[in-house]
Amino acid sequence: QVQLVESGGGLVQAGDSLRLSCLASERTFSNLDMGWFRQAPGKEREFVGYITGSSLTTYYPDSVKGRFTISRDNTENTMYLQMNSLKPEDTAVYYCATRVYYNKDYESPTSYAYWGQGTQVTVSS
Repeated sequence: QVQLVESGGGLVQAGDSLRLSCLASERTFSNLDMGWFRQAPGKEREFVGYITGSSLTTYYPDSVKGRFTISRDNTENTMYLQMNSLKPEDTAVYYCATRVYYNKDYESPTSYAYWGQGTQVTVSS
């Protein structure tokens, strides 16, 4: 069982930046492919980004491409989400998750089995 803890959320203004962190309990963190998702009130959970264990591959949806960057430090069991040029529509609870099902698309929440508790990001206009 992998335990994940997100941190770094907060209230910012449009155009500001935030960096979220996701700390994993798993000692073999470098073997884990990880994702970031977000969920706004009344909306479905939305894919934000994906990074392989080696950091060689990352994917982003068009909605955040060029503004958000995923990285990880496997020596610290931590994944990051650097969010720049934030917009009010980025307001949501942000979750990190561990991918375990490879017969499903990496953009689908159903590919992931372990989730953090989430961290709130609020962007004011």
